[in-house]
Amino acid sequence: MTSLTNPVIPGFHPDPTICRVGDDYYLACSSFEYFPGVPVFHSRDLVHWTQIGNALDRPGQLRLPPGTPSSGGVYAPTLRHHDGRFWLIVTNVQGDGNLLVTTTDPAGPWSDPVLLPGVRGIDPDLAWDADGTCFCTYAGVWQVRIDPHTGRTLETPRRIWSGTPGAQAPEAPHLYRIGDYWYLLIAEGGTERGHAVSIARGPTPSGPFEPCPANPILTHRGTHHPVQNTGHGDLVQAPDGSWHLVLLGVRPQGGTPGWHVLGRETFLTRVRWAEGWPVVDEVPLDLPAPGWPLQPPAPVATRDDFDLAELGPQWISLRCRPPESSTTTHRPGWLSLSARGPSLDGLDATFTGRRQQHVRCRARARVDAADGHGGLAVRLDDRHHYAIGHAAGQVSVSARIGPLRTVVAVRSVPPGPVVLRIEVGDADGPADARTGPDSVALGVEEPDGTFTALATLDGRYLSTEVAGGFTGRVLGMYALTGTVHFDWFDYEPAA
Repeated sequence: MTSLTNPVIPGFHPDPTICRVGDDYYLACSSFEYFPGVPVFHSRDLVHWTQIGNALDRPGQLRLPPGTPSSGGVYAPTLRHHDGRFWLIVTNVQGDGNLLVTTTDPAGPWSDPVLLPGVRGIDPDLAWDADGTCFCTYAGVWQVRIDPHTGRTLETPRRIWSGTPGAQAPEAPHLYRIGDYWYLLIAEGGTERGHAVSIARGPTPSGPFEPCPANPILTHRGTHHPVQNTGHGDLVQAPDGSWHLVLLGVRPQGGTPGWHVLGRETFLTRVRWAEGWPVVDEVPLDLPAPGWPLQPPAPVATRDDFDLAELGPQWISLRCRPPESSTTTHRPGWLSLSARGPSLDGLDATFTGRRQQHVRCRARARVDAADGHGGLAVRLDDRHHYAIGHAAGQVSVSARIGPLRTVVAVRSVPPGPVVLRIEVGDADGPADARTGPDSVALGVEEPDGTFTALATLDGRYLSTEVAGGFTGRVLGMYALTGTVHFDWFDYEPAA
C-alpha cells in the first residue's frame, strides 16, 4: 500500500477549506499579513497538492493597510463551487472586512471583491439551499441570508448554535446538506492545545441544531500525539463515496512545552458515518492511499533563477508588493528588491520569501549588495527574526527577539556577489526537558561549496509559543537600504 506523510500541505498553511468538482479537489488557506493572499491548491487524490495561484493577487482585491500587524490581515476563507462558479469568502480584518470573490477557473484570475458590510464576524461560510437561498454562517456561531452577487444582507443576523457548553471560541463554521440533515461543523476550544472539531445537525440550514453526543468528534488535546492543536476542519466526499476531513494542526518539537515553528499546517484524515454522525479518525502520520490510484507527485520547484517576468505563486511579501520595490525586469535574471524601510522590524520592510515547509531544511541565495544592504532572513514576525545581511564588503548576522536587537557576528568578504545560507537543523546541545525545537545556522557558502556558519541560534525564539500569533516561519530575501539583487534562491529539505 502506498504511504505518504501528513501534513499533506506542510508549513504555514492554516484554516484549510476544500471543495470537489468532478475528480478535482481545490483547497485554500489563510494568509494573514502576506501578499498575495489566500493560496489556492489543486489535487486529484487529496494527498498530492500543487499551488495553482492565490485568490487575492491584485492590490485592488487585497488592501492591507500599512499598519496591518503581524498575524493581522486575511483570516479563514471558505471555498465552494455552486452554479458553475467557484466562490470564496474571507475576512480581511484590518481592511475591507468580509469580502467575496468568484471565478470559473480557480487558478485565476478571481473577480474584484464584493464587500459584505452586514457580515460582522470572522470565519465566514457559504451554503445554498435547494431554492438557491445563500446562507452566510460565521464565528460565534451566527448566520444571515445574503445576496452573494451584491453582498447585501437580507435579514438580521441570528445566533444558531453556541457549540459545546463551556468550550471557548466557537468558530470556523461550515454548513452542509448531507442526506436528510443539515450539518454544522465548527472548531472550538481555542486554536491552541485545546482545539477541537464538533458538529451538530438540524432539519434546515438554520436549525434547530442538536449536537452530536460524541462531541468533540476530533481533538488531540491531553494526548501525546505528535500532531496537536487539531481543529478548523472542512469535510469533503470523494468520487468513490468515502468521506475525508482536512484540518489544521501543528507539530511541536523539543522539550516542554513543545515549540511549533512551521505554523499551523494542513492535515488529512478519514471520516466514517455511524447512526447519522461522522466518526473522525485520529490524524494519521502516514497516509494510506485513499482507495483510488494516487497521482504521481508534481515536481517541487526548489530553485528559482528569477528568469520569468512574474514571481511564482509560492512567493509572498509583507503587506504589499509594489513594482518599484520588487521586480525581475530591472536586471533580467535577477530579483531586485528596493528598500522601503530601514529594518525588518518595521511594518514597511521589503521582504519576499516562501514558507518553511520542512522541520530540517536549508535556504541559499546569491546576493549582490553593491547598491544597498540586504540578504536572507528567517522570519516569524516583525519582532522575531534572524537575518544574515551583506553590505560594504561585510556579512553580518543579526537577531531580533521581542524587545532585544543584536548583531551576533560580522565577517569581511571579497568584493562582488556572495552566496548566503541558512540551515535549520537539530537543536544544539544535549536533550532535556528544556531543549528547543531546532537550531538556525546563518553563514556564507564558500567558493568550493562548503558552509561556514557565522552563528548558530536557538530556534525556539522563532516559535509561536514564544512569539504568539497565528503564522509560521517564512524564509526569504530582504533589502534594508538601496537596491539588492538576487541571482537565484534555492530551498530544499535537509536529510
